[in-house]
Amino acid sequence: MAGNAIDQTRRMLSLVTYLRERPGARVAEVARAFGISEDELISDLDVLPLCGTSFRGGDLLDIDTDGERIWWHNPDDVAEPLRLAADEATALLVAARAVATLPGLREGDRDALLRATAKLEAAAGEAAGASARLSVTFESEGGVFADVDRAISERRRLWLRYYSPARDEITEREVDPIRLFAVGRTYMEAWCRLSEARRTFRLDRVVEIKLLDDASDPPRIELRDLSDLSTGLVQTGAEDPEVVVEVAPGGRWVAEYYPHDSAEELPDGGLRITLRTPDPGSLRRLALRLGRDGRIVSPRELADSARDAAQRALAAYGE
Repeated sequence: MAGNAIDQTRRMLSLVTYLRERPGARVAEVARAFGISEDELISDLDVLPLCGTSFRGGDLLDIDTDGERIWWHNPDDVAEPLRLAADEATALLVAARAVATLPGLREGDRDALLRATAKLEAAAGEAAGASARLSVTFESEGGVFADVDRAISERRRLWLRYYSPARDEITEREVDPIRLFAVGRTYMEAWCRLSEARRTFRLDRVVEIKLLDDASDPPRIELRDLSDLSTGLVQTGAEDPEVVVEVAPGGRWVAEYYPHDSAEELPDGGLRITLRTPDPGSLRRLALRLGRDGRIVSPRELADSARDAAQRALAAYGE
């Protein structure tokens, strides 16, 4: 059985080396070698093509499977000496420093990460100096992340007091945690025993958390494929705030990549998209990305916030 997120990361790093040395390896044999189920291995293989030596498509791992064997088509390309651009080095250093501060990280892993960061700083030169002026703060304060990570690892149930901004209330519930993931913010996917359904919880909205002695026993659930953005990483619910976005023809792709309640055709060939999200503020980034091809219509405060963010961005360029 797969462990927590840190265990999975360590396993996937080892999996890359293992597959490089064994072209056409059988799925059953690889799963047995790593002590996981074939479904868990396939889940890892779904994520690996999103990894590589940079954020550019040509440098990503080209790994696939026919269900019986696993093939890695570009091991020699990825094995070439790593060359980081300044922006990549900066992003990597900021992320490494942030991860090193996470509660629940094994000391051996933390030490290894700090040593690797020091080597990267020495190689990055001026880029390292720029990254030192940036920082990332995780919302999961007070040991929430550590408790969730431990609950997943030890397969234990959690008790939560959780704030729902849409209803402006705090509810108590017991959940069987399934996994942690991040999409701008840190989330826990879990089986909620109050609603008897799979739910997604933002860690910074957890008011109080307790690790219970009861065993976690979520129903067998097929995890959503992280490489399939059309399914949505964050599962929305009826209680999540509603956001209306209007896009020009050049922004119609939003309806393909964002789960939505409706998409109405506009006279100019664009769309009026209504969607729900547990984190409306994250859509400011979407508005900035769309530029002239889209705008947030409602709620009004979010539209004003997106417009202010755009004006500040333009001011930074002296326009």
